[in-house]
Amino acid sequence: MRVLIIIPMYNEQRLAQESIATILPYVQELPTPTTVLVVNDGSRDQTKNIVEECIAQQQDPQQLVMVSHECNQGYGAALRTGMRYAANQGYDYALFMDSDLTNHPKYLHLFYPPMVYGIEYIKATRYRPGGGMEGVAWQRQLFSRVGNCLGRNLLRLPLSDVTNGFRAVKVDILAKLTLHENGFPIIMEELAQAKKFVRSYAEVPYILTERTATQGATHFPYSMKTIATYLYYAFIGFFYARPK
Repeated sequence: MRVLIIIPMYNEQRLAQESIATILPYVQELPTPTTVLVVNDGSRDQTKNIVEECIAQQQDPQQLVMVSHECNQGYGAALRTGMRYAANQGYDYALFMDSDLTNHPKYLHLFYPPMVYGIEYIKATRYRPGGGMEGVAWQRQLFSRVGNCLGRNLLRLPLSDVTNGFRAVKVDILAKLTLHENGFPIIMEELAQAKKFVRSYAEVPYILTERTATQGATHFPYSMKTIATYLYYAFIGFFYARPK
């Protein structure tokens, strides 16, 4: 079983080196061959150069790799680039996480037992025993709880946390999807479309943390347009039937 960890980055020069240095030791302890792919989404700062330096320092050339967009295309576009890379290189699972360590790599090992068992869609959850949120503003927590309540009832999936992006998905499932979103709502677009194909789901608990002041504000746009788009895909997913 080969696993690709996909990490999009955009203008993360303050955090890129720390992020990679934190993630790789956990990756090296994982039970199956795992590659970290940084998708540099047209960063205009030194992110690309910093990641290239980190790659040059690795003894194993398959431990850390990077692909870059010439210009910024958006979070969703970066994820699609990672998905294509995973399919073209013959990986079995794509595991998605953020670059800012709010999805801490200490939870990575929890995804592997379900993957070994062949579970097709594995979501990290803040809403099961062992999960939660620390240091997250109450406004974000409220938005998350309300959004998840609506999303769960519309999608009708055996998941308690549908809005977070910390997940592992079989690459052959991703290859069946036709995704268009360039922003954060790609998470819900993917989940809604995947409902038509996925036969098995699992959840692993994790604790979401907030970006620190030195890391910069969260990149997630809490706009009415983003919220409406999330709900749109959840509504579309309501009409999709799960495979028998």
